[in-house]
Parts: sequence; C-alpha cells; structure tokens
Amino acid sequence: MTNHQFIFSIIVPTYARPEKLTACLQSFTKLEYPRDRFQVIVVNDSTEISLESTVAPFQEQINLTLLTQPNSGPATARNTGAFAATGKFLVFTDDDCTVAPDWLQTLENQFAQIPYGLIGGRTVNALPDNIYSTASQQLIDYLYSYYNAIADRAKFFTSNNFALPAAAFEKIGGFDTSFGLAAGEDREFCDRWLNSGYAAIYAPEVIVYHAHELTLHKFWRQQFNYGRGAFLFQQITAKSAVKGKLQHPSFYLNLLTYPFAQASGIQKLLIAGLFLVSQVAITAGLFWEKNIHDQK
Repeated sequence: MTNHQFIFSIIVPTYARPEKLTACLQSFTKLEYPRDRFQVIVVNDSTEISLESTVAPFQEQINLTLLTQPNSGPATARNTGAFAATGKFLVFTDDDCTVAPDWLQTLENQFAQIPYGLIGGRTVNALPDNIYSTASQQLIDYLYSYYNAIADRAKFFTSNNFALPAAAFEKIGGFDTSFGLAAGEDREFCDRWLNSGYAAIYAPEVIVYHAHELTLHKFWRQQFNYGRGAFLFQQITAKSAVKGKLQHPSFYLNLLTYPFAQASGIQKLLIAGLFLVSQVAITAGLFWEKNIHDQK
C-alpha cells in the first residue's frame, strides 16, 4: 500500500448475497467521480460460492478486482481487500449497501481538510417499511447521536461507511481478526484508532443506503451477535492500557426512549419494544460468549 495508483480503494466484503452485491456495484457505476481515481476490491468470503459471473459485467465499467478467501468473517475479508489495495485512502462499505453518487467526492472534500482522520458517514435505512430494519438502524442512529455528538471528536462508526488513510490502517494493524462475526470489530477498530492518537470525524453528508432485510428472528440473531462481539471487545480492552468504561444508566434510559422522538403512532411503540428486545438479546449474547470463554 505504498505506491498509490488511486485516490480511493473501496473495499467490499461479501458472503452469499450476489443480488445485494449486484445492487452495490451498480451504485459504484453511478459515482460522480473520475473512474481512473478509484478502484473497487470485492472480497468473496467463501471458496464455495463463485462470484465471477456477478462481477464480470461491472469490470468493463469500473476498475474492479475480485478476491476469494475461505470463509473467515468480515474483519479478515476487509483486511484481505485493504492489504491488496493501492489507493491512498481506504473506503469500507458492505455488500447490502448502495452509495450516494457524491460519496467519493464528499469524502475527498473531507480529506482535503483532515488528511489523517477517520471519516465516518451516515447510514440511511433503505427499507423503511420493514419495522425490524428500521429499529436496527435507529439503534445505530442513537449510538451515533451519543458517541458522535461532537462531529470532530467522534468515537464510533459502523464499518459499512467509513474511510481512512491506507498508511494509518496498515500502521495500526487493520481489523482485529479474532472477531469472526459481523459484530464488534468496528467498535474495537475505532477504539484502537483513537487510542493510537488519530482523530475521527463524523460527516453526515457522506451517505450510504443500507438494505438489510430483517425478520424478528434475524433481528434477534443480529442483536445476540452484537452481544457476543461486546464480550470480545470487553476482553480485549481489559488487556489494554485504556480500560473500557461502563455506560451511565442514563445511556440506557435515553436509548429506550429514543424511538418516541423518531417515529409516530403505533410505529414508535413497536420500535421501542424492539429496542427492549435488542437489549435482552445483547445481554443473552454477551453471557453466551462468556460461557464459551469460561469453558476453554
């Protein structure tokens, strides 16, 4: 990652979602940004599922490379893509996301002001009629309102919409691959980034649209996995010089009341109920992972 052939390298980990990946890649072809200034690296996190036919139509439109690895989880997949990239800046998103046409141009504007920062953008729920997807995104929105209230002192971004200098990513070692699930690895990365002395900036004008279709079962599983990731995060921070801190009780009170300011009618009651379900699922996942750890 020393010879910068491109300004941006877009890294997309993917696993068994070719239809979602197609929509993601289509959005890259609509970027209002010079084609010779960015590359796309898709990392197929499976040797059993071929994506050659999925990416082939796009390789004539954008500079697109497909890498394949044995199933190892999104953290490893992101690292695989990042360490093969030649862009000055790395941009991460997910296969179930589509990006705004000005995505890269807006990021370039941000890096012109803060060339060594971690820039996190805003994620918009692309499935507003799905109550579970809506609740999932509102949970993230609440975390952003809490951790990123001061934009130039941000503390947490999800890995489906952030960018940073490639050299700094390499210097701090990329994502922690002990996170095998899509849960907690972005939180740990942001924590390590800040503890390394770098800045993080929230830029809500940098937009992606997230189409993560959920059912009640999938919502529970997602939040349960977040709990598992939270336990791993606690284990890692317990070993570091900077200890993780317990949240003030007001954090949880404000979380459970947050939906009432974001929705109306019956929807706000349903989402508030799902917020409560999420906290039960996260707690269950945390203790599940702790039990596994204690048995080792």
